[in-house]
Amino acid sequence: MLTEKEKMILGKPYNPLDKELVSARVHAQLLQKEFNATAPDNGKERKRLLKELVPHQKKSCFVHPPFYCDYGFNVTLGERVFLNFNCTVLDAAPVTIGDRSMLGPNVQLYTATHPLDAQERATGIESGQAITIGKDVWIGGNVTVCPGVSIGDRTVIGAGSVITKDIPNDVVAAGNPCRVIKPIANKG
Repeated sequence: MLTEKEKMILGKPYNPLDKELVSARVHAQLLQKEFNATAPDNGKERKRLLKELVPHQKKSCFVHPPFYCDYGFNVTLGERVFLNFNCTVLDAAPVTIGDRSMLGPNVQLYTATHPLDAQERATGIESGQAITIGKDVWIGGNVTVCPGVSIGDRTVIGAGSVITKDIPNDVVAAGNPCRVIKPIANKG
């Protein structure tokens, strides 16, 4: 039988009030509180705390505080990933951000979903759908990425967009809902 954590990671309905998950969220919140309070000139301590909070990351990542997430263990950051101020990652399901991708201030990545049926929703059971951001992606400020979305390599997302569906490689996309505006002719 699967634990609630295993169900959550697999995208199956799970109980977020499970003791193991509540404990994991509290642990993540305590680490975030420390990380977000570090002095700007204390890069060594920031790196240590971020590595404990988000263990699946390359060494060259940079995350500007404040940073918020549910668990941290469900987030994977590639080489030279940059997250600007006030990034929020609800990582009930895996969130993968590819090498050299940059997220502007106030970007929100939401994997958590809830049943549409009110009676089912009232049970408190929820699920999550993974988010994948490719390599060399630039996401402008105040962008919301909804559950289950994939963003292709080398794509640029305009500020303020709400991404509800997959976005392909090599395009500029923007809007609410986000849509492809034009292709990008990338060199090499």
